[in-house]
Order: sequence, then C-alpha cells, then structure tokens
Amino acid sequence: MRYDVITLFPELFLPLLQHGINRRAFATGLVDVRLWPLRDFAQGHYRRVDDRPFGGGPGMVMMAEPLARCWAAVREQRQAQGAPEAPTVLFSPLGRRIDHALVAQEAEGSGAILVCGRYEGIDQRFIDQCVDLQFSLGDFVLSGGELAAMALLDAVARLQPGVLNDAGSHQQDSFNPSLDGLLDCPHYTRPEVWSGPGGVAAVPDVLLSGHHAQIERWRRDQRLAQSARWRPDRLEQARAAGRLTPIDERTLARLSHTALGD
Repeated sequence: MRYDVITLFPELFLPLLQHGINRRAFATGLVDVRLWPLRDFAQGHYRRVDDRPFGGGPGMVMMAEPLARCWAAVREQRQAQGAPEAPTVLFSPLGRRIDHALVAQEAEGSGAILVCGRYEGIDQRFIDQCVDLQFSLGDFVLSGGELAAMALLDAVARLQPGVLNDAGSHQQDSFNPSLDGLLDCPHYTRPEVWSGPGGVAAVPDVLLSGHHAQIERWRRDQRLAQSARWRPDRLEQARAAGRLTPIDERTLARLSHTALGD
C-alpha cells in the first residue's frame, strides 16, 4: 500500500518512519510513505501557502491553488508508477472518528493521499473538488493534521504481516474483534513481588499457576471488568452483538454486586 502525505512539515514524520518496531513496515515498503512538502508547490519569492479569510475573522486559510498543484503532482506520479487509485483524505473535525474498524479497513486497502491542514482551515473549494473522505482523531482541535496522519499510519503499519515480533500480538489489542471489541486485560512481568511507591504488590497468583484455562478465564474477566469500568459503551456493544456468554454475564453481575458492597 502507498500513502502520499501532503504537509507543510514533512520532517515531523521522520521519527515515525525511522524508529520503533513499526519502522519495519516503512523500511520494507509494506507501507510505502511518500512525503510531499507543500511549499514546493507554492509560487512567489516567499512560497506563500495561506492568506486572510474572506469575510474577516481570525487566523489564516490555506490557499486552494498550492494544494491543488501538489495534489495533481501526487496523482500524476501515482499513475505513472502504476500505483492503484486511492482516495484523498483530509484530517478534519468534520470527519469520521478513527477507530479500530477504520484502521483495519485501511490496513487491507491500497493506501490514500493524506492532506494535513494547518492554520484556521483549508479553502473549501479544494475540499469540494479534491477531497473524498475526512477523518478525525476525536472531538478536539489540533494545530495541524500531521499528528492525526501519523496516528493512522502507525496503527495501519502494526497490522501488517511480519511487523510485530509476535504475529498474534495485535489480536490481543483493545477493541480487536478477537476480544469481542472489549478493552484488554492488565499485564504483569518480573519481578513477581514489587515494592513500589504505593507499597508491596504481587502478581496475581493465577498468572503463576500454569493453568492455561484458568488464566484465560481470569483475562476474560479482567477484560469485562476493565470495559465495564472505563468503556461501558464497548460492553453494551458486545452484549447487543450477542458476544457475551452466560459466564460473562455472571461475572458482570458479581462485579456489580462487589461494587455495590454486597
């Protein structure tokens, strides 16, 4: 798959592409990322890419023309190099919120042209004529689309075959369908007993028992508990989809009674 990123700050992407376990995906071309500095497509001595908004108001607006020239160059290169057709994605508060389902869909796709906005916004005429999809990290505003683009690229990269040391690692991630969309359980490692700032804490005995069935039941119970406490919406989605077993429901009932002090 190939992602072409239109950005004013291509240098922000270098740590993502060069460091960490996901660099395998980028170095091998499993996720081929091409960075397109927007100012290279601006005209004039100052290579200006923004101007004041019509109608007045604070901030500056990115101009349609430099964006359109860069976008056209991306599409021309993709076509010349035999890259498949790909949608143009703008990161915007108006967009669909990025979640596991969207990332999994992207991980099976052929890539996209990612447009990273800046300033007060982008000239709507470019959006109307060139943008196919809009994605959002959540209900808050960033200074630009680069962080959202990096989040998407990182999430897509770790789902590629051979990127993680253990091929099944991402199957145990929060929100993964293999966990019925629930949050992941707590994790522990050595030492077995740790003296921390809050006192002495031991690893739960079941994890040291070697009894695999009991360990898996404990982990399932913990996923239910974590979801019930922190993301009850995920729990209700799993229930509505018929993914909770009678044993799960009994566990939740017991947790509820414990919380109530019964």
